[in-house]
Amino acid sequence: MIDILIRAGCFIGIILLGYLLKKVGYFKESDFDVLSKITVRITLPAAIISSMAGREISLDMMVIPLIALLGGILYMAIGFVINLKNSRAQRAFDVLNLPGYNIGNFTLPFVQSFLGPVGVLTTSLFDVGNVVICIGGAYSIASMIKYGRGFSLKLLGKALITSVPLMCHLIMVTLNLLGVALPAPVLSFAEIIGAANPFIAMLMIGIGFKLSANRTQLGAVARILLLRYGIAAILAVCCYYLLPFPAEMRITLAVLLFSPIGSVVPAFTSELKEDVGLSSAINSISIICSLVIMVTLLTVMLP
Repeated sequence: MIDILIRAGCFIGIILLGYLLKKVGYFKESDFDVLSKITVRITLPAAIISSMAGREISLDMMVIPLIALLGGILYMAIGFVINLKNSRAQRAFDVLNLPGYNIGNFTLPFVQSFLGPVGVLTTSLFDVGNVVICIGGAYSIASMIKYGRGFSLKLLGKALITSVPLMCHLIMVTLNLLGVALPAPVLSFAEIIGAANPFIAMLMIGIGFKLSANRTQLGAVARILLLRYGIAAILAVCCYYLLPFPAEMRITLAVLLFSPIGSVVPAFTSELKEDVGLSSAINSISIICSLVIMVTLLTVMLP
């Protein structure tokens, strides 16, 4: 337990370091975009390749992406139903801001350090389903609700095809299912780069962290987060006790379900011409909530 708390403290320290360095002017807000590109296009794909290489994947594990996909659909459905008496804009906001998980920039580096190769494999499979919701699915549904537009398969397809992490996930899953091994030099190269992913991702989160909610918005923040984490708790219990997977995979799934809201959601909220400040506040506070919950779960569940 002490080792988990020390390592979690190091993660918090790196986030605080990024935040403080931004406050004193060492980093600018624009540096967040640079680090985000490095993470999403370089260190995260390398971490996926090095962690998934040679891992045995059975067909029954394909249920893991479905859990993420169906979980996202459940959040959107609940966001829609609870706002039936409210405006189209409110329905669209909740449908966009309730689902999706920040896997690549937050949870995967976390899992990479705490749960090892099995955890990373489970996380990678989970993210295949999650990405469909995060980088186009939820926005397309929210746009349809607010403006009466049809679901944009073109937008979703373009977002999926251009997602470097998703392509790495799919390629590695395919190679593992076919039993094809990557050359050792390629794996060594990916391992060196991927090892930097936790540090860069946590530093990036610290640089990008900001709260813009005022007192009138706090009620909306609390409503969204209580609903999200309440549903997450139910799903986590179901996954841990009902799925026929090894303990390491079930623990990982339980932790994944408490991941913070996807980092791209405020950008999509801006595209939707809704309250970006509120969305950013929900997003930032969800990072704090998820960090506390995930560390607590790991402390309790790991031997």
